[in-house]
Amino acid sequence: MGRLLPFLGMMIAVLLQSGSFVVIKLATKDGINKYVMVVYSMALSTILLLPFAFFNNRTSTQILSYGGIELSSPTLVSAMLNLIPAFTFVLAVVFRMEKVHWRHYSSQAKVIGTIASMGGAFVVILYKGPPIFNIHSSSSYNTLQFSPNLNWILGGLLSVGDSLVSSIWYIYQVSVTKKYPAVTVIVFFQVFFSTIQSGLFALIVVKDQTSWKLKLDMGLIVIFYQAICALGIRYFLLTWCVQRAGPFFCAMFKPIGIVFTVFLGFIFLGDEFYLGSLIGAIIIVVGFYAVQWGKASEETVERGIENLKMPCNIVPLLQNKE
Repeated sequence: MGRLLPFLGMMIAVLLQSGSFVVIKLATKDGINKYVMVVYSMALSTILLLPFAFFNNRTSTQILSYGGIELSSPTLVSAMLNLIPAFTFVLAVVFRMEKVHWRHYSSQAKVIGTIASMGGAFVVILYKGPPIFNIHSSSSYNTLQFSPNLNWILGGLLSVGDSLVSSIWYIYQVSVTKKYPAVTVIVFFQVFFSTIQSGLFALIVVKDQTSWKLKLDMGLIVIFYQAICALGIRYFLLTWCVQRAGPFFCAMFKPIGIVFTVFLGFIFLGDEFYLGSLIGAIIIVVGFYAVQWGKASEETVERGIENLKMPCNIVPLLQNKE
């Protein structure tokens, strides 16, 4: 159960994030201001988290992500998030949260799995191939999905920045949760201060005052989804899983997100599902499980060493009794 619950928590968190990419793209297509969505989503999530944080205590990255989705596509943003395991792995090694023994097969599996996951993400982006499921009548396709379009490039760069910031967040959460284990309070203050920062930024950037008016449209649905699912529930799950399983374990779930995003994009946005996406998804999953196998092998070895040390502590007590 020590590994099963964080596993399930991270799978739900990644699924909620993939759904977030899709609904944001739907909203930006309708012309809804992305900065306003960030502020309203953060503010609503802060209000909803307040009672939980209060009673529990008694007993951005968002802008980078939104900008990347608007300029490119949910699939590209989700694929770039696969840089998070690599960034997190390097940072974890630097801060001595992860150990790398190059001659051990477990460490080799983690390194190779990380590279494979990243490679699979770039396969999805750079290789399109023939459509497997095509809802459009046109049968033509391009071999390469990557486009020299400036917006596409900027969207990718923003997504890379989001991945780097997310990796730093994972590492930072470890030290925070050790000193203050109240997860709901941590999440509340994180969202609260993010609301202030994004609000100040939006007031400067958004010139059209009509953008702040709420309407019964897709934008309102996105705000509620982001506030409740993508921010409140997902941040709680992420913080809790980092506390229980560590930053690298949580970061390695990002490759699964592209699988969710591709299928959700196909269903809700009408995006075609291409052979390159299938090949990339398979590589990502193989790399993901390689890393998990490496982590499990290391833990098995560590438990074995601890068990061997136990008799040494017991024997002196027995000898003293005699």
